[in-house]
Amino acid sequence: MKRRGRKAQPIQLTREQRAELERLARRKRQARGPAFRARVVLMLAEGAVGREIEQRLRTTNATICALRKRFLKGGIGALFDEPRPGAPRKIDDERVERVIIETLERQPDGATHWSTRMMAKKLGFSQSAVSRIWRAFGLKPHRASTYTLSKDPLFVEKVRDVVGLYLSPPDRALVLSVDEKSQIQALDRTQPILPLRPGTVERRTADYQRHGTTSLFAALDIKTGKVIGQCYPRHRAKEFRRFLEVIDAAVPADQEAHLILDNYATHKSPTIHRWLLKHPRFHLHFIPTHSSWLNLVERWFALLTERQIKRAAHTSVRQLQAAIEQFLNVSNAAPKPFVWTKTADEILDKVARYAADTLRAHA
Repeated sequence: MKRRGRKAQPIQLTREQRAELERLARRKRQARGPAFRARVVLMLAEGAVGREIEQRLRTTNATICALRKRFLKGGIGALFDEPRPGAPRKIDDERVERVIIETLERQPDGATHWSTRMMAKKLGFSQSAVSRIWRAFGLKPHRASTYTLSKDPLFVEKVRDVVGLYLSPPDRALVLSVDEKSQIQALDRTQPILPLRPGTVERRTADYQRHGTTSLFAALDIKTGKVIGQCYPRHRAKEFRRFLEVIDAAVPADQEAHLILDNYATHKSPTIHRWLLKHPRFHLHFIPTHSSWLNLVERWFALLTERQIKRAAHTSVRQLQAAIEQFLNVSNAAPKPFVWTKTADEILDKVARYAADTLRAHA
C-alpha cells in the first residue's frame, strides 16, 4: 500500500493580506521575485494543488512547499528577499574625498572640466568607480547652466508688484503679460525634409535660406490662458502703440487692464506715454532688468517656438505669419493658464542665496 505523507497546513488569508498579495502579484516588473511568490501563496489559499501550481507557474513542488512554510511562519514580509551584504568596499573614504576635492577645486590640464576617463587616469581609478562617486554626491561636471543676477535698483519692489498681480489679481480687472518676440525668421531648408519613418528620425539639412522676418506682439491673460497676438514687420514704439489699440478693443470697456512688461525702450517712449494719458484704464507694471523669467508670456513663446517654428520650413514671411496665427487659434481654442506658485519672499530668498554664493566664489 502506498504511503501517504503528512497533510499540508492550509493557508487562510485575511482581507488585508489578500489585497496586499494581489497588489504584489501585479508588480511583475518592479519586483519579480515577490510577485511570483505572492501568486504562489494566492493559489495555495484558493485550494490549488501542487501539480496545478507547478504547471501554471512553471515551478517545482519543493519551491511551493518552501513558500508555504515561509508564509505560514513570517507572513507577507517573509516573501521578500533579505538584504544582502554585497562585496566589501574597495575604495575607502579618503580616496573618495580625493575624487570630490579634485572635481570641485581643480581643473584638468587642457580642458575646462573633468570627464570620468580623465579623472580615472589621473587618480588611478576605474571609470565606473569615478562615475559611481559622482552619482552618489550629485556631481555633473559635464553640465553647466547660465544665470544673470539683476542689478535693477528697484528689484525688490518690482518683484513684489508683479508677483502680487499673479497671486492676487485685482477685482474687476484684467492682468495681461505682454511682450514681443522679435525677428522671427522665415527659414526654409535648402533640400526637402525627409519625413519620420519607423526606425528613422525626421531629417533636415543643416543649412537654410532666409526669407525675411516678422515680430509677434502677444498679451497673455494670466487667468484664462488666452493670448491676444498680432504680427508686425518691425517692433518699434509705433507698432507697440498699434498693438495696445488691439488690446484696448479686445478688453471690455468696463475693465481695468494691468500690463506686465519688460524694460525695452519701446515700452517707455513718449508715444506710449501720450497714448496712456488718453487711456487711463491701462496700468503698466515693469519687471526688473534681466528677469524675463518673471514674465509669463515668455513661457507661451517657448511653446510657440518648440511646437510650431523650430522644426518647420517657411518659404515666405506670409507663410510664417499664417503658421503663427494657426498656433494662436489652436492655443485659444483650448487655453490653459500658467499657474504661478512662488511667493515674492521665496523668490527674493533664492536670489539672496545666489548672490551670497557668487560673492563667496569670488572672494
